[in-house]
Amino acid sequence: MPVTRGLPGWATGLLGIVGVVALWWISALTIFQNSGSVPGGAIPTPAEVLGQFAGDGIGFYLPHITMTLSEAFSGFLWGNGLALLLAGLVLVLPRIEKIALQIAVITYCVPIVAIGPIAYTVIGPPRGDPSGTAIFLAAMSVFFTTVVGSLVGLKAADTASLDLITVYGGTRFTQLRKVRLLYGLPSVLNALQIAAPAALLGAILGEYLGGAERGLGLAMLAAGNAANVERVWSLALVAGLLAGVGYLLFALISRFATPWTTGRSSS
Repeated sequence: MPVTRGLPGWATGLLGIVGVVALWWISALTIFQNSGSVPGGAIPTPAEVLGQFAGDGIGFYLPHITMTLSEAFSGFLWGNGLALLLAGLVLVLPRIEKIALQIAVITYCVPIVAIGPIAYTVIGPPRGDPSGTAIFLAAMSVFFTTVVGSLVGLKAADTASLDLITVYGGTRFTQLRKVRLLYGLPSVLNALQIAAPAALLGAILGEYLGGAERGLGLAMLAAGNAANVERVWSLALVAGLLAGVGYLLFALISRFATPWTTGRSSS
């Protein structure tokens, strides 16, 4: 019988984090101690990363964090807004479903690293903050997931309920408002939960390519050029924590907005 079977979810997650940190620490002191082209190894220990974070101070990280979050949030709104609009149009106009899915697949299959320089050429360098390229890549990173997840949920509505709307003279748009949105809400929230970290990743990649003046991506690039491995890892850790917070935020929203999916009451 697994040891973690009787533990609550938060305890299992905590054990997983402790295990990852322990593996990281052991690997940094043994396998990767003298690896890479940087003296001391390419992977610092967690203590060295935390020491670098404490030495830099929150004043160094905060401007980069706020800029990256601003770009990720703007891209999140644009990408998911267009994805939800396209999913709604598919249900009102079923004939465009193949075209919509082709558009979504294209945005997913085109490598972000490849389209980034093109986006930068078209959008141009940022005139101040934030970077338009970072916003575009953040939006592109979430589009496919939200389109597919929303369509799966919205098309899973109860057939009898949809037929009832039709019998009373309702249109497909009425079905969407009265029935499909309720049935599709859990899938939409799940898609947004996955999209939150993806938007942050897209924004960071955009900062690498979009000539931004500040941001986590630009700070990591500068730290890498200066061979400051500890700062690179501390910035990456901050980015990972922000992505995790975004994921957990939508998990909480889903927990309280759709309690029927797990048998809980709304209270």
